[in-house]
Amino acid sequence: MKLIKDINIKLQNSETRDFLADALYPETDQKLPLVIFVHGYKGYKDWGAWNLMAEKFAEAGLFFVKYNASHNGTTIEDPHNFADLEAFGNNNYSKELSDLGVVIDHFVKYPNVDDQKIILIGHSRGGGISIIKTFEDERINGLITLASVDTLERFPKAEALENWKRDGVYYVLNGRTKQEMPHYYQFYEDFENNVHRFDVERATEMAKAYVLIIHGTDDESVSVKNAEHLHILNPNSELFLVENADHTFGAKEPWTEKVLPENLKIVTEKCIDFIKQNM
Repeated sequence: MKLIKDINIKLQNSETRDFLADALYPETDQKLPLVIFVHGYKGYKDWGAWNLMAEKFAEAGLFFVKYNASHNGTTIEDPHNFADLEAFGNNNYSKELSDLGVVIDHFVKYPNVDDQKIILIGHSRGGGISIIKTFEDERINGLITLASVDTLERFPKAEALENWKRDGVYYVLNGRTKQEMPHYYQFYEDFENNVHRFDVERATEMAKAYVLIIHGTDDESVSVKNAEHLHILNPNSELFLVENADHTFGAKEPWTEKVLPENLKIVTEKCIDFIKQNM
């Protein structure tokens, strides 16, 4: 089977700024389910083993898309590094949801995409974004969360929050790149101004889609309790726990192996099976 790899497609969002997306799919005359992968905090489309994962989805007969959120810190010129920390600091949930809408609108128009079969896969914070978008956009009929948060209210507490408001910015060290990543106070203000829209719990309860919740039992960043909570909120969902798996299911950046890490392989196969059973 020949795979088409359309890499670094430039998308325009008038509400944010230009950003890049990749599409991988088999060469066929058939209409294919559209699967969109939403990266998380300090993530990007080419991180770790995501490219290998994308190939597996395409080989399974799916139209797989991944993209860099416009304000994730990467740039059009340098999509693999956090080359624009000013943009990173000015990111917020409204922008991420807007970008995801642009991605859906762009790829659903492809002649070999089945617009009745749209599935979101969100990792970590991208899971929370995907849950909200699934609730808001009735075109989406499949939702898969990978190590997802169960709330987007993940901000500094009390005194630290006051300091953030006073200073206008706080910094988080990126352990891998050693960069001090800025977070401007507008991020919190955007959340407060849209607190009802960003209610992941309510969106999970109300989502009219097939839902698969995947989480590693040894997730060091987002507790597996988040997955269990999401499953309780949406009892029709399927909960799939990967024993001893970490937050990225064994992947890391850079990923130099030619094959997926074992736990991410398990996750990828589960996702593909879920889509084929329900779509």
